[in-house]
Amino acid sequence: MASTRMWASRAASYLRLSSSPSPSFFCRSFSSVVKDLMYADSHEWVKIDGGLATVGITDHAQDHLGDVVYVELPEVGATVKQGGSFGAVESVKATSDINSPVSGKVVAVNEDLGSSPGLVNASPYDNGWIIKVEMSDQDELKSLMNSDKYTKFCEEEDANH
Repeated sequence: MASTRMWASRAASYLRLSSSPSPSFFCRSFSSVVKDLMYADSHEWVKIDGGLATVGITDHAQDHLGDVVYVELPEVGATVKQGGSFGAVESVKATSDINSPVSGKVVAVNEDLGSSPGLVNASPYDNGWIIKVEMSDQDELKSLMNSDKYTKFCEEEDANH
């Protein structure tokens, strides 16, 4: 019985501590960073499959935005430029531009986000993808971060805010 009480006390202590965590706590403890993806400093991820890039916003970004209520998508066939805005994510807290980590032509958009924008929160790296781009310049990938660099970037960014 004593060990159960001790566990409950530790759990209650943890819950008290985590009810108002600092931003850096989010990046290290709650946000996930997927190893095989590349990341932009504007908090978009990109998954490369040959010449095709799937793009979404990171777990860190959706965490800071809060509940996503609307995602503005580009048209299929639109041209995107690395670092340029192609849409927006509207949440209960703010509206943020979504920037493309690569240049090319949009070949698919995630139509499910129209009726279920919360997929960006619930599954940012899988069901919450935003666009697929046929890349025009694979050399642009050199300017993106791997998962380790992105994790460090998040920690430094949060420590400075």
